[in-house]
Amino acid sequence: MKKANVLFVLLVVLTAIQMSAQARKELNFGIIGANFEIPVHKDVTIAPGASTNFDLDWLNLGVRGNYYFDNLFGIEDEAWDVYGGAGVGYSIYNGDNDHDHKSDFDIGLHVGGRWFWNDKWGVYVELGGARVQGPVGGIGVTMKL
Repeated sequence: MKKANVLFVLLVVLTAIQMSAQARKELNFGIIGANFEIPVHKDVTIAPGASTNFDLDWLNLGVRGNYYFDNLFGIEDEAWDVYGGAGVGYSIYNGDNDHDHKSDFDIGLHVGGRWFWNDKWGVYVELGGARVQGPVGGIGVTMKL
């Protein structure tokens, strides 16, 4: 039953993200989560979002900041992005009978890359780690809004 609750909350958050993303720059949705990026500078974004893991044992609600290294690295091709950043949020443990895990405040770092195959759609891959969950990463698609 707990995993059904995680799926329900994740669905509600993802729906809210899509509904409120009309004024946003980019919507990222992957295998286990989604976020939308709000530009605050030409190289910096903030991205509220939600995610889980493959076992649906965790529900993560938080915000992350990304720094895009494109200008620093001299990447002039607008089809490519290279970024890194940090995230903060709350990780809710919803697993079965595991006393080693508990819900807690979470922080983490990540790095990633993205390639746009046209003016609206792209694919991203990222790696990172978080204090509560340990190693995390993602693969998904980006839609420019």
